[in-house]
Amino acid sequence: MNMQVRLSKPELERFIDEQVKAGHFPSADAVIEAGVARLMSDTSADGVDDTTLDAIDAAEDQVQRGEFREWKDAAAELRKKFLDK
Repeated sequence: MNMQVRLSKPELERFIDEQVKAGHFPSADAVIEAGVARLMSDTSADGVDDTTLDAIDAAEDQVQRGEFREWKDAAAELRKKFLDK
């Protein structure tokens, strides 16, 4: 399959040219292919992976059990510890 790609942002074309000139890729096609392959393999493309979701769930459980500190209290303690020396 042969696909033609048109870039609408000149800075993208400059970046691709720089990558080829620097010897990181043999051609502009190779740069584009590498970028698409990276997108395909990036499991965090949706922004949240399973580990992050588990951490959010754990934090919510802690809040429900009352295991938290008010930010104003934590911030005051940090200010005292690091700024009042």
